Amino acid sequence: QVQLVESGGGLVQAGGSLRLSCAASGRTFSTYAMAWFRQAPGKDREFVATIRPIGYATYYADSVKGRFTISRDNAKNMGYLQMNSLKPEDTAVYYCAVGTTWSSDASTYVYWGQGTQVTVSS
Repeated sequence: QVQLVESGGGLVQAGGSLRLSCAASGRTFSTYAMAWFRQAPGKDREFVATIRPIGYATYYADSVKGRFTISRDNAKNMGYLQMNSLKPEDTAVYYCAVGTTWSSDASTYVYWGQGTQVTVSS
């Protein structure tokens, strides 16, 4: 069992930056792939980025590539999403998730956080 708690969301102007954090409980965090997803009002949840548990290979959605950076610190049971050059279309609730498969498919992730709101004003 893994519990995830996101933090770091807020209101930022377009072009600004935010760093989201995901705190994980449990000893097995380091064995799971971790990902960030987001859901904007009236839209489906969409993949943002994922990182392998070992080796830390990453994969990004085209919409955030070059602007967002996913990272993790297994020793601290923490995951992060550094978001730069934010755009109004990045406005959404951001969720971290962990699972046994390194994937962009939300259905492969077993544990989810409650989400943190990111709002980007124009």
